[in-house]
Amino acid sequence: MTFSESRLLLVDGHAYAYRSFHAIRSLTSLGGEPTNAIFGFIKAMRKLMADLAPSHVGVVWDGGLAAERTALLPQYKAQRPPMPPDLVRQMDGLGEWLGASGLASLRREGVEADDWIATLAVRFRELGASVVIATSDKDFLQLVSESVRILNPNDKGGGLCGPADVEARTGVRPDQIVDWLSLVGDSVDNIPGVPGVGPKTAAGLLQRFGSWDALTLRLGEVESDRLRGALERAGEIVARNRRMIRLRTDLDPGVAWEGLGRRSADMGRLATLYRRWGFRSFEAEVSGPEPAQGTFW
Repeated sequence: MTFSESRLLLVDGHAYAYRSFHAIRSLTSLGGEPTNAIFGFIKAMRKLMADLAPSHVGVVWDGGLAAERTALLPQYKAQRPPMPPDLVRQMDGLGEWLGASGLASLRREGVEADDWIATLAVRFRELGASVVIATSDKDFLQLVSESVRILNPNDKGGGLCGPADVEARTGVRPDQIVDWLSLVGDSVDNIPGVPGVGPKTAAGLLQRFGSWDALTLRLGEVESDRLRGALERAGEIVARNRRMIRLRTDLDPGVAWEGLGRRSADMGRLATLYRRWGFRSFEAEVSGPEPAQGTFW
């Protein structure tokens, strides 16, 4: 199989784990251990695999906050509460399931999942593979191209987000997303934007001027005194935000293309895990004298 015939699926692991944890309540094993996040995560992964049929897969986990971002803004993501204890108790199980399913699970200390996903997406896109990033994080919109699409689990339409979709949603092109978010800020990551500049105002400015750099050279053309004044005072804010919001694509990939290939699932191990968690329907799919390879997706 050549790169041009390959589809790489990159999954924002923590985003899917949290989503699964909050979507399903009060599910436990016979021993009383929480299993709601594990069950929801497995269902979500099964749907991704069935819908997208990727040849290569990587589930990427956060390894902590990037030191360069916290140095720029100490309150970066500081408002986020710690992971719920019942979710912490299930994280090892998610890794066990991925390993038994033959799917790569990636985590590196001090590396944010966003940057690692971006690095892998750009690296293998440039080699000719098509890439789908499964995430609800709008930062990834900056990577969208004809060969890199986003699948947002919160999008009820369920389609793959391409360049035209980014522009329809935000009012700007993928290559303008960093400047757009730098003006608006990102409350999810605790990054303040330019006071008085919301999504529509930022989009209008970028539609007219093209980029922040071009805008700074033509500030005199901004008719509103209030807006022009806010932009004149925003140089340091926007410069900092651009450095924080632009995803890194220059990391050591940490894994070869072959390491992302789908391996044969260990049916016996999966059966043991499903039995331990009390997932009887899943266990039935992989048990028996001759379980059908791949049908459990």
